[in-house]
This record gives sequence, C-alpha cells and structure tokens, in this order.
Amino acid sequence: MEPRINLFENELAAKFGKRFANASMVISNSSLPKSTQELVSLRASQINGCGFCTDMHTKDAAAAGETSVRLNLVAAWREATVFTEAERAALALAEEGTRIADHHRGVSDETWQQVRKHYDDDQLAALVSLVALINAANRINVIVRTPAGSYQPGMFDSFVD
Repeated sequence: MEPRINLFENELAAKFGKRFANASMVISNSSLPKSTQELVSLRASQINGCGFCTDMHTKDAAAAGETSVRLNLVAAWREATVFTEAERAALALAEEGTRIADHHRGVSDETWQQVRKHYDDDQLAALVSLVALINAANRINVIVRTPAGSYQPGMFDSFVD
C-alpha cells in the first residue's frame, strides 16, 4: 500500500506533526501509567482500523516491557483476565470515546464512574486527552493511507522540542 501523501515531506504537515508530537508529550509525561497509555492507544487504533498506529503502539508497548499475552488480548479485553480494573475502566473509556457516534450520550455515566474511581484528576485529564489525540492520529493516518509495518520505537523522537 502506498500513502496518498507523505506528510513527513510536506512542510505544513510537518509543522502540524511537530505540534501534535509536543501535545502527545504532555500526556506521555503525565502520571497516567505508560502501560495504560499504550493499551488505550492500541485499542482505539484497532477500532478505527489504523494499521500504522496499531503497529506503532504494539511495538512501543512491547519495547516498554508489555507482554505479548496482554497485547494479543487488547481487542478482547472484556473476556480477558490479564487486565487490572483500572486498565479495564480506561479501555472502556477508550472504546466509548472512540465510538462516540454510536452512543447518543457519548461516554456512559457507568464508564465515567469506573474511570473516576481509579484515576486522579491529572490522570483523568491525560486519559481524556489521549483518547482525543489518538483518534485524531488514527483519522490522519487512515485518510492518507499511511502503511503499517515499518515503525520502529523512538523513530519520532526528533519531532519533539
């Protein structure tokens, strides 16, 4: 598969990408656990059919020490016993926040209460921001058909100020 446009070679897209990467660093540097960040990003990317982001977050999670069992079960997290209650709440928020058009009220009160039970205000702000950011990244990559498979952990580190 060939991308429709190479956003890394386009000046405007590269400027946007740098700001996008800097926004992601706010989340990355938050107290929201890194494993939760990767699991949420992976799940939203799976739902949105974003091969590039699925590839990236699977590899980043593995590089950070995530197990293959947990990575392989993200798509079936409801039936899996390998996730904590906090991670399950975050995955539910990721799904409902990603499938927002499928729920006339967006994220359910039940899911919000579960997330609230496990995360403090800063972590919750990071989690909500992460769901929004990964969905934006998924849409960009799906629209331009960014191919999956060539991502290497850390390859975008130079984009961050």
